[in-house]
Amino acid sequence: MNAFIKVVSWSFGLLLIGFSVFVSLETISRKLFDFSFQGADELGGYILAVCGSLAFSLALLERGHVRIDFIYDRLSRKSRSVLNWLSVMCMAAVGLFFARYCYVVIRDTISYGSTAATPWATPLIYPQSLWYAALLIFTLTSLGLAIWVTVWLCQGKNHQINQHFGPKSSMEELQDELTDIQQR
Repeated sequence: MNAFIKVVSWSFGLLLIGFSVFVSLETISRKLFDFSFQGADELGGYILAVCGSLAFSLALLERGHVRIDFIYDRLSRKSRSVLNWLSVMCMAAVGLFFARYCYVVIRDTISYGSTAATPWATPLIYPQSLWYAALLIFTLTSLGLAIWVTVWLCQGKNHQINQHFGPKSSMEELQDELTDIQQR
Protein backbone atom coordinates (compact mmCIF):
# COMPACT_ATOMS: atom_id res chain seq x y z
CA MET A 1 0.00 0.00 0.00
CA ASN A 2 2.85 2.38 0.73
CA ALA A 3 4.11 2.00 -2.84
CA PHE A 4 0.62 2.76 -4.18
CA ILE A 5 0.34 5.81 -1.92
CA LYS A 6 3.75 7.08 -3.01
CA VAL A 7 3.09 6.59 -6.74
CA VAL A 8 -0.31 8.28 -6.58
CA SER A 9 1.02 11.16 -4.48
CA TRP A 10 3.89 11.78 -6.92
CA SER A 11 1.48 11.55 -9.84
CA PHE A 12 -0.76 14.18 -8.22
CA GLY A 13 2.20 16.44 -7.72
CA LEU A 14 3.49 16.06 -11.26
CA LEU A 15 0.05 16.54 -12.80
CA LEU A 16 -0.59 19.67 -10.75
CA ILE A 17 2.86 21.10 -11.49
CA GLY A 18 2.35 20.39 -15.19
CA PHE A 19 -1.05 22.05 -15.07
CA SER A 20 0.45 25.06 -13.27
CA VAL A 21 3.04 25.40 -16.04
CA PHE A 22 0.28 25.17 -18.66
CA VAL A 23 -1.78 27.87 -16.92
CA SER A 24 1.32 30.07 -16.61
CA LEU A 25 2.10 29.68 -20.32
CA GLU A 26 -1.56 30.38 -21.15
CA THR A 27 -1.50 33.56 -19.06
CA ILE A 28 1.79 34.80 -20.55
CA SER A 29 0.61 33.94 -24.06
CA ARG A 30 -2.62 35.91 -23.60
CA LYS A 31 -0.89 38.95 -22.09
CA LEU A 32 2.09 39.16 -24.45
CA PHE A 33 0.83 37.69 -27.71
CA ASP A 34 -2.93 38.01 -27.45
CA PHE A 35 -3.15 34.26 -28.08
CA SER A 36 -4.98 31.67 -25.99
CA PHE A 37 -4.52 27.91 -26.01
CA GLN A 38 -8.10 27.72 -24.74
CA GLY A 39 -9.11 24.87 -22.54
CA ALA A 40 -6.98 25.44 -19.47
CA ASP A 41 -10.10 25.37 -17.33
CA GLU A 42 -11.29 22.19 -19.09
CA LEU A 43 -7.97 20.44 -18.54
CA GLY A 44 -7.89 21.62 -14.92
CA GLY A 45 -11.34 20.18 -14.32
CA TYR A 46 -10.28 16.80 -15.67
CA ILE A 47 -7.11 16.76 -13.59
CA LEU A 48 -8.93 17.73 -10.42
CA ALA A 49 -11.67 15.13 -11.00
CA VAL A 50 -9.16 12.29 -11.33
CA CYS A 51 -6.83 13.50 -8.56
CA GLY A 52 -9.74 14.17 -6.21
CA SER A 53 -11.21 10.73 -6.82
CA LEU A 54 -7.89 9.01 -6.17
CA ALA A 55 -7.46 11.13 -3.05
CA PHE A 56 -10.47 9.32 -1.55
CA SER A 57 -8.43 6.10 -1.60
CA LEU A 58 -5.34 7.76 -0.17
CA ALA A 59 -7.30 9.33 2.67
CA LEU A 60 -8.92 5.98 3.42
CA LEU A 61 -5.60 4.11 3.48
CA GLU A 62 -3.89 6.79 5.56
CA ARG A 63 -6.84 7.18 7.94
CA GLY A 64 -7.15 10.78 6.86
CA HIS A 65 -10.91 11.16 6.64
CA VAL A 66 -12.26 13.61 9.19
CA ARG A 67 -14.00 12.00 12.12
CA ILE A 68 -15.39 13.62 15.21
CA ASP A 69 -13.68 11.83 18.06
CA PHE A 70 -14.35 13.86 21.20
CA ILE A 71 -16.40 10.97 22.68
CA TYR A 72 -14.40 8.22 20.97
CA ASP A 73 -11.60 8.11 23.57
CA ARG A 74 -14.10 7.71 26.40
CA LEU A 75 -15.62 4.53 24.94
CA SER A 76 -14.56 0.96 25.61
CA ARG A 77 -12.19 -0.78 23.21
CA LYS A 78 -15.04 -2.94 21.88
CA SER A 79 -17.33 0.07 21.34
CA ARG A 80 -14.55 1.87 19.48
CA SER A 81 -13.91 -1.16 17.28
CA VAL A 82 -17.63 -1.36 16.41
CA LEU A 83 -17.63 2.36 15.50
CA ASN A 84 -14.49 1.88 13.41
CA TRP A 85 -16.12 -1.09 11.67
CA LEU A 86 -19.20 1.05 11.03
CA SER A 87 -17.10 3.86 9.55
CA VAL A 88 -15.36 1.47 7.15
CA MET A 89 -18.71 -0.04 6.17
CA CYS A 90 -20.07 3.46 5.48
CA MET A 91 -17.07 4.21 3.27
CA ALA A 92 -17.66 0.94 1.39
CA ALA A 93 -21.31 1.97 0.92
CA VAL A 94 -20.16 5.33 -0.47
CA GLY A 95 -17.79 3.49 -2.80
CA LEU A 96 -20.60 1.26 -4.05
CA PHE A 97 -22.82 4.31 -4.51
CA PHE A 98 -20.10 5.97 -6.63
CA ALA A 99 -19.56 2.81 -8.68
CA ARG A 100 -23.27 2.40 -9.37
CA TYR A 101 -24.26 5.95 -10.21
CA CYS A 102 -21.09 6.99 -11.99
CA TYR A 103 -21.51 3.95 -14.23
CA VAL A 104 -24.81 5.50 -15.32
CA VAL A 105 -22.90 8.66 -16.31
CA ILE A 106 -20.41 6.60 -18.34
CA ARG A 107 -23.22 4.60 -19.98
CA ASP A 108 -25.09 7.78 -20.94
CA THR A 109 -21.93 9.40 -22.27
CA ILE A 110 -21.35 6.41 -24.53
CA SER A 111 -24.99 6.32 -25.63
CA TYR A 112 -25.11 9.99 -26.53
CA GLY A 113 -21.54 10.32 -27.81
CA SER A 114 -21.19 13.34 -25.52
CA THR A 115 -18.47 15.91 -26.07
CA ALA A 116 -17.43 18.84 -23.94
CA ALA A 117 -19.09 22.14 -24.80
CA THR A 118 -15.69 23.79 -25.05
CA PRO A 119 -13.35 24.81 -27.88
CA TRP A 120 -11.56 21.45 -27.58
CA ALA A 121 -14.87 19.50 -27.88
CA THR A 122 -13.26 16.62 -26.01
CA PRO A 123 -15.15 13.33 -26.28
CA LEU A 124 -16.20 13.03 -22.64
CA ILE A 125 -15.72 9.28 -22.51
CA TYR A 126 -11.95 9.76 -22.16
CA PRO A 127 -11.79 11.99 -19.07
CA GLN A 128 -14.85 10.33 -17.57
CA SER A 129 -13.27 6.88 -17.97
CA LEU A 130 -10.22 8.03 -16.01
CA TRP A 131 -12.48 9.58 -13.37
CA TYR A 132 -14.55 6.39 -13.15
CA ALA A 133 -11.42 4.23 -12.90
CA ALA A 134 -10.22 6.38 -9.99
CA LEU A 135 -13.60 5.97 -8.28
CA LEU A 136 -13.47 2.21 -8.86
CA ILE A 137 -10.07 2.12 -7.16
CA PHE A 138 -11.70 3.80 -4.16
CA THR A 139 -14.59 1.32 -4.28
CA LEU A 140 -12.29 -1.70 -4.40
CA THR A 141 -10.08 -0.27 -1.65
CA SER A 142 -13.05 0.41 0.61
CA LEU A 143 -14.56 -3.03 -0.05
CA GLY A 144 -11.24 -4.72 0.66
CA LEU A 145 -10.90 -2.84 3.94
CA ALA A 146 -14.54 -3.66 4.80
CA ILE A 147 -13.84 -7.37 4.40
CA TRP A 148 -10.64 -7.09 6.43
CA VAL A 149 -12.24 -5.18 9.33
CA THR A 150 -15.28 -7.50 9.36
CA VAL A 151 -13.06 -10.57 9.66
CA TRP A 152 -11.17 -8.94 12.52
CA LEU A 153 -14.42 -7.94 14.22
CA CYS A 154 -15.68 -11.53 14.03
CA GLN A 155 -12.36 -12.71 15.48
CA GLY A 156 -12.61 -10.20 18.33
CA LYS A 157 -9.41 -8.37 17.33
CA ASN A 158 -10.63 -5.08 18.77
CA HIS A 159 -7.14 -3.69 19.42
CA GLN A 160 -6.04 -4.28 15.81
CA ILE A 161 -9.24 -2.73 14.47
CA ASN A 162 -8.75 0.38 16.58
CA GLN A 163 -5.08 0.60 15.67
CA HIS A 164 -5.56 0.21 11.90
CA PHE A 165 -8.97 1.77 11.35
CA GLY A 166 -9.48 4.27 14.17
CA PRO A 167 -8.75 7.98 13.89
CA LYS A 168 -5.11 8.90 14.26
CA SER A 169 -4.05 10.14 17.64
CA SER A 170 -2.19 13.41 18.02
CA MET A 171 1.03 11.51 18.61
CA GLU A 172 0.55 9.44 15.44
CA GLU A 173 -0.04 12.60 13.40
CA LEU A 174 3.06 14.21 14.92
CA GLN A 175 5.12 11.09 14.16
CA ASP A 176 3.86 11.09 10.55
CA GLU A 177 4.91 14.73 10.15
CA LEU A 178 8.35 14.10 11.66
CA THR A 179 8.87 11.08 9.41
CA ASP A 180 7.82 13.14 6.38
CA ILE A 181 10.30 15.88 7.32
CA GLN A 182 13.12 13.34 7.74
CA GLN A 183 12.39 11.80 4.34
CA ARG A 184 12.62 15.18 2.63
